[in-house]
Amino acid sequence: MIAVAALAGADAAARAAPGQAPTPPSTTGQPRARQGRGAVRGSVAVKRAAGAAASDPSAVLVYLVGFDEPPPTAAVEVQQRGKRFLPNLLGVTVGQQVSFPNGDPFYHNVFSPSSVRKFDLGQYRPGETRSRVFPKTGVVDVYCNIHPQMSATILVLPNRRFAMTRADGNFVIDGVPPGRWTIYAYSRRAEKPVGRPVEVTAGGTTTVDFQVTETRADFSHLNKYGEKYRSGESYR
Repeated sequence: MIAVAALAGADAAARAAPGQAPTPPSTTGQPRARQGRGAVRGSVAVKRAAGAAASDPSAVLVYLVGFDEPPPTAAVEVQQRGKRFLPNLLGVTVGQQVSFPNGDPFYHNVFSPSSVRKFDLGQYRPGETRSRVFPKTGVVDVYCNIHPQMSATILVLPNRRFAMTRADGNFVIDGVPPGRWTIYAYSRRAEKPVGRPVEVTAGGTTTVDFQVTETRADFSHLNKYGEKYRSGESYR
């Protein structure tokens, strides 16, 4: 697990500012900053260790830190489908609720051993949903106590200025307050977030590009009792 200190990056968000209307799409291909605010755009190039398979450039979360914002009122979902968490990387704002609907035809047991937000949703049936609120910033690793191949990461951030990269590796974060902040790119497969300072001006767009090197391929873990998973047909 990445330490919260390294998550100085894990403090940003990418949604509309509270009480403000969505910004109309730009006709010039440039992100349009909300009134009195700015935008950050750029790209993330992902490299893997020698001999590793090509990585998905859309699996990187980019976020800003240095200021706080209240969470959205709506909960976000991490679905369980095909013995996978979808998405397996998610950014939320401090105080936001996350729902974990079971979309599989068998039971799941979602849990996290992370000190930032330790929880155990217990075993629940197909079609059922259980939720938790995330009250502190940090990295939360999420697993299923029934299916050891299931893992996900939730970054709990201090504001709403964050975005996942698109399939081409590009990203846009709008509604950013003017100021000097730090921006980070986070991959579950990288040793730590890549960060750099950024200055945002009202009505302006700042461009930042990243290169992320991924070295992690193994997400094996212990079950909720701190024991190794049993093999066999109990994990259907």
